[in-house]
Amino acid sequence: MVRIVIADDQRLMREGLQTILQLEDDMDVVCTAENGREAYEAAGIYRPHIVLMDIKMPVMDGIEAMKLIKREYPKTIVLILTTFAEDKYIVAAMAGGADGFLLKDIAAERVVLTVREAMEGELLLPPVIAAKLASRLTATDTYDFDETKLHKMGLFFTERERKIILLLIEGYSNKQIAVTLFMSEGTVRNYVSVIYGKIGTNDRRAAVGIMKELLQSEYR
Repeated sequence: MVRIVIADDQRLMREGLQTILQLEDDMDVVCTAENGREAYEAAGIYRPHIVLMDIKMPVMDGIEAMKLIKREYPKTIVLILTTFAEDKYIVAAMAGGADGFLLKDIAAERVVLTVREAMEGELLLPPVIAAKLASRLTATDTYDFDETKLHKMGLFFTERERKIILLLIEGYSNKQIAVTLFMSEGTVRNYVSVIYGKIGTNDRRAAVGIMKELLQSEYR
């Protein structure tokens, strides 16, 4: 039985999702929450497999609640409920550890399918959100790096490596990078290893610190 928590400040959305999911024999909505604080507390009490988390809620927003849940209950899958395709929410959610996004206007059967796909370990990125991420990277990756500093350090990164570096700095996992850039996770791991080799460290935290220093000051 898949245990599910639904967090949304709109009662109609909470109850609508609950009705859809409760119709499935193998799914159980164990709790609904009106804000991020309640969602975080519910995660500790009910230990759900999946939390459907709205972004904009009172008391505590969905991004902060997700970060707490991911820190204390890392195996809990968190899907972000959203009607927004705004870069700041997408990036913040992905960097915070979101396992995917669920657009609020999708069909009922797609809600169920998305939950099942999440349980199978898939990172769920609807096309509209994937397009936003791709657009953001295309618009910035040429200009973010301090070319003078790269030259002095004898570093050269390909266009693909630069995209991966920007996502690493944002806090994306290898799986998230793979989905964002339409690559396999194994290919991403290979790229990351090459990047680490170029900057001279295998420690991810240290690598991110070094990579940040390679950006122009306004992008750090």
